[in-house]
Amino acid sequence: MIRHLLRLAIATLVAGAAAVSVAYADDEKFIIVQSTTSTQNSGLFDHILPTFRNKTGIEVRVVAVGTGQAIRNAVNGDGDVLLVHSKPSEEKFVADGFGVSRADVMYNDFVIVGPASDPAGIKGSRNVVAALPKIAEAEAPFASRGDDSGTHKAELRLWKAAEIDAAASSGTWYRETGSGMGSTLNTAIGMDAYSMTDRATWIAFGNKGTHEIMVEGDPRMFNQYGVILVNPEVHPHVKAEMGQVFVDWLLSKEGQAAIADYTVDGQQLFFPNANDGSS
Repeated sequence: MIRHLLRLAIATLVAGAAAVSVAYADDEKFIIVQSTTSTQNSGLFDHILPTFRNKTGIEVRVVAVGTGQAIRNAVNGDGDVLLVHSKPSEEKFVADGFGVSRADVMYNDFVIVGPASDPAGIKGSRNVVAALPKIAEAEAPFASRGDDSGTHKAELRLWKAAEIDAAASSGTWYRETGSGMGSTLNTAIGMDAYSMTDRATWIAFGNKGTHEIMVEGDPRMFNQYGVILVNPEVHPHVKAEMGQVFVDWLLSKEGQAAIADYTVDGQQLFFPNANDGSS
């Protein structure tokens, strides 16, 4: 009788241990993607990730920060995949050994938005390098993210191309919010300021007030997104197999179609271009 009870107890413990092991494996079936606020705030991930999870069973947990911070997080091993929009920084990330390889995923563009009163008189311009000096000359308020994000990096490149040192006017007409795109747009709306944003975030943004697009269509405002698997040789804990499944899906016909299918108010927010070339 005692032996029978002992066998029963051991069998129960083994079964319980097996159940815990299975549950733990299920709990581990996720990856962390370090990405930008634009992919999150625009609603893109909410649109495409359920499709990916239904197909693969893999949950994607997104950390949405500025591109600079996302890259620093990935350098530290705090993620399995990097999806951001600053190609020079992405290429350096790979060259430094932190990423396996980089591939183009999708693109959209940047726009300059501003109040309907348009104090700098730039509405309708398709030349951003000509428009920015007018903002500086008028000392019209301009809200910059100031957070080392992909958008901030692109904005600084454009100010440099316009031969304007906007940062020298920090705290006067040039205001650096140090925050994400949504928060920066809210600041711009509140202070009747101009700002630069990716088009996807602007389309999805719900608090436009009297603000509208002032400058668009300049090829220099092209906004490319890339995806990189974090290098498991540098960070052995990286879930390389599942991370690669996600990268491959984004670049596949199905993933690219899911990106293209995402619209807000009838407008496509991101344009897939994985087959147009990668690096």
